Amino acid sequence: MAVLHKGTLALSGGDGRCIVTVDGVWDITTVQSLDDSVRAIDPPSGSAVRIDLAGIEKLDTAGAWVLFRLRQRLTDAGYDTAFDNVKPEFQNLFDHIVACQEKPELEKRPFHPILGMVEHIGYRTVQAGKEAAELLSFFGEICVAFAHMLANPKRIKLIPVVSQMQQTGFNALPIVGLLSFLIGIVIAFQGADQLRRFGAEIFTVNLLGVSFLREIGILITAIIVAGRSGSAFTAQIGTMKVNEEIDAMSALGLSPIQLLVIPRLIALMIVLPLLGFYADILGLIGGAIMSIIVLDISLTRFIDQLQSAVPMWAFWVGIIKAPFFAFVIAMIGCYNGLKVAGSAESVGQMTTKAVVQAIFLVIVLDAFFSVLFSFLGI
Repeated sequence: MAVLHKGTLALSGGDGRCIVTVDGVWDITTVQSLDDSVRAIDPPSGSAVRIDLAGIEKLDTAGAWVLFRLRQRLTDAGYDTAFDNVKPEFQNLFDHIVACQEKPELEKRPFHPILGMVEHIGYRTVQAGKEAAELLSFFGEICVAFAHMLANPKRIKLIPVVSQMQQTGFNALPIVGLLSFLIGIVIAFQGADQLRRFGAEIFTVNLLGVSFLREIGILITAIIVAGRSGSAFTAQIGTMKVNEEIDAMSALGLSPIQLLVIPRLIALMIVLPLLGFYADILGLIGGAIMSIIVLDISLTRFIDQLQSAVPMWAFWVGIIKAPFFAFVIAMIGCYNGLKVAGSAESVGQMTTKAVVQAIFLVIVLDAFFSVLFSFLGI
């Protein structure tokens, strides 16, 4: 085994040319003791200085940095300084340090509020485009996985589906029912207050029935589910991502989409129409109670007016939209859960993002269906 010698530094030469001879070990264990010697190098004025590295036996980043700092100090002092005889095994290290130190400084531009706003909008637009492309790719993966599971129904696990149905459907009944009941009361009261001016209080039933069955019932249900179940999907899958359970599934050859995404998707597409129907009933009950109290309309007259004024299609329009809302909510929740970067902070960020995206897309989808049904005359 070769014996390594402690690093040394010596200045020699004359007649306008000086040589700094470097040899021995120059690493993190020796540079502190060599630092004084490096600082003491003071060639005659006007000399051309060459730092001879042929004798270096061992070198690491710390030693290379000290030697580079010596060269930089002499160059700044006006000396023509350069490294000589750099061994091939040390060349990459010196090149890297030189490249890092000699990078040009970024041009500092004065901040302009309008340009900054335009730049921010452009950046957000590009990010939104990338997000949309990734979401479309995820939609394709879901469709492929769903097709594979339909081709082989044994892959569909009923226990996870039923479990998710309980969590997203049955456990959501209290909050959905209470809010729908209260909103039905508010719509009936506000409608009666306005229609009373024209002596048309009875049309409060029309207003309540059409608005709740076509739009408000299923939309409120979808928003509640997006905030409740969509965020839960992201948090559950995101926590599994942090704990590297998703990576373990992939390593075992299991598909996270088939095991985690599809059961949640199927469960939510089944329970959301049922929750929408439940919300419609509770909303109409709340409106009926308010109509009886404020308008002195009997329950029999309320039901007769509701049957005559509200077509059956008003109910089916709301129910038809429910599976599409459910698909969007489940897809967004699972997509953001799989995008968690591996920290608790990322779980929180993706959960918030999932709720915002799901509610936004549900409202956009609802607007699309409203235009479509209007165009079809429904």
